[in-house]
Amino acid sequence: MTDTGHAPPLRPRPVDEGGRVEFFEFVSSELAGNPLGDPTRRSVAVYLPPGYDADRRRYPVLWSLPAYTSSGPAQVAWRNHGETLPQRLDRLIARGEMAPVLCVMPDTYTALGGNQFVDSPAIGHYARYLADELIPEVDRRYRTIADPGGRAAFGKSSGGFGALHLARTRPGLFGAVASHAGDAGFDRVYLRDFPAACDELARHDRDLEAFVRAFWRSRRPSGRMFHTLMVLCLAASYSPDADRPLGLALPFDLETARLDEAVWQRWLAFDPVHWPDRDLDVLAALGGLWIDAGSRDQYFIHYGTREFHRRLEAAGIDHCHEEFDGTHSGMDVRFDRSLPWLVGRLKQD
Repeated sequence: MTDTGHAPPLRPRPVDEGGRVEFFEFVSSELAGNPLGDPTRRSVAVYLPPGYDADRRRYPVLWSLPAYTSSGPAQVAWRNHGETLPQRLDRLIARGEMAPVLCVMPDTYTALGGNQFVDSPAIGHYARYLADELIPEVDRRYRTIADPGGRAAFGKSSGGFGALHLARTRPGLFGAVASHAGDAGFDRVYLRDFPAACDELARHDRDLEAFVRAFWRSRRPSGRMFHTLMVLCLAASYSPDADRPLGLALPFDLETARLDEAVWQRWLAFDPVHWPDRDLDVLAALGGLWIDAGSRDQYFIHYGTREFHRRLEAAGIDHCHEEFDGTHSGMDVRFDRSLPWLVGRLKQD
């Protein structure tokens, strides 16, 4: 019998020499006094590539903006299947598909299940938190290329929307962005959730705060509860109103589910397919702009993504648009395409 040595492992192993993840604590003044009582002290995870401790070079930085219901800690947590984000970065770097980078995974979770990375008095100033506090702090602590050309943001779903929103509202903050099924085409994405949210809130006498408290105390919240919480998060982001419960205005009547056109127009102002031409022109300054969505996205985001792509094309704005065979789930695999593409457009030391 021929000795063939050890059989290959059934489950692929992480690369032998990978990077490492550090955590640091940061106390935010921008999040101080946020109306939801969410913590101002947050743990920030930072991926350092292999070789970081052995040289003195500076590295480009990827900023990973989490999807709704997720946050930075989830991106480094053990998985029974697939890879954590650091493991994915290790593999891409080890195979030579991507240059070494730092990657920051901030904690941006809220009592409304996440956020859209906008500044709002109803949820907190998360754009300021990232742009004015965390980015300078990371540049101070680590050997980064502290220049927009050496910095990119990416994310999926709400994180993808956040990357686009920050690129639009904070010109010169990032040199490149990637949005995977980022919220776009709000009329196709959100409207169907409004009647269901009315039904769910009716179970709590239409008391928004009572519903949120019940959600967090439920041992098994339903899918409808999750989507209702998401609607409240979106309203806190897009239509804050200090005179309403929870400091937000809903874009529909709680008794009839009829659309409130005035509030809905406030939401549409955030929709990439409705951005004015001058805001699209801001994106032209990016060194790289990536947008994609699955052709079977259960939130129908592929339709808004197609429309956004057409607007970018009509405006002559260079970008990469892909539509893949898939849904809104399991999109991490798309990072294999977008991250090397992004890093290839960033400055290197």
